[in-house]
Amino acid sequence: MQEIFGKLLEVSSIVWIILGVIIVLSLLGLIVLTNKHKPISSSLTTKRLVYGGMCIALSFILSYIIIFKMPQGGSITLASMFPIILYAVVFGPVPGIVAGVAYGFLQLIQDAWVLNWAQLFLDYPLAYGFLGLAGLAPHFLKNIKSRICVAVSIAIIGRGLMHFLSGAIFFGDYAPEGQSAIMYSLTYNGSYIIPELIITLILSVLLVSTPIYGILNKNADKSF
Repeated sequence: MQEIFGKLLEVSSIVWIILGVIIVLSLLGLIVLTNKHKPISSSLTTKRLVYGGMCIALSFILSYIIIFKMPQGGSITLASMFPIILYAVVFGPVPGIVAGVAYGFLQLIQDAWVLNWAQLFLDYPLAYGFLGLAGLAPHFLKNIKSRICVAVSIAIIGRGLMHFLSGAIFFGDYAPEGQSAIMYSLTYNGSYIIPELIITLILSVLLVSTPIYGILNKNADKSF
């Protein structure tokens, strides 16, 4: 626990400022939501922003609970992607993708590993934007635990695919002698994406049984 707090103290002031702005805007949004005379469409937009900001902030904080960190980027965390995934499941893929991209830029500022602009795009906004595709989990799955498992799998495997492509294209030089860039990227990225997937699946099944999902779902836009 002391190590986690120590890492939080090392965070750049710019990151804390951005996170603080997100939290303040979310709180202001909650105040706006108390105005019952607000038009329905405007209220729904505000809800998306409020809950999106909260989920981004929560994912960012959870990203500092690191179980294992890889040498060229990537880590196993305590289900840090789950708040974004849950947001996408409740509010749909488009708001989820926007939240994922925003979270990706926070990750870029937090702990960047950048070789060029193309790799940056693959590993940050595009990879984390894939988390929003959790909102495509089919609605015919009436059991929320089954649906959340499908959503988590879509999101994290999609993110892993982007990291795999980035690794195969840009990090081939790190491959051991005799190993192809494709196999190196598959092994490297799979070594943290698969454990992250398993951890998130376990915790997500437990968490959707709590009031967290009910509160979000009750206030969501049901148009999707």
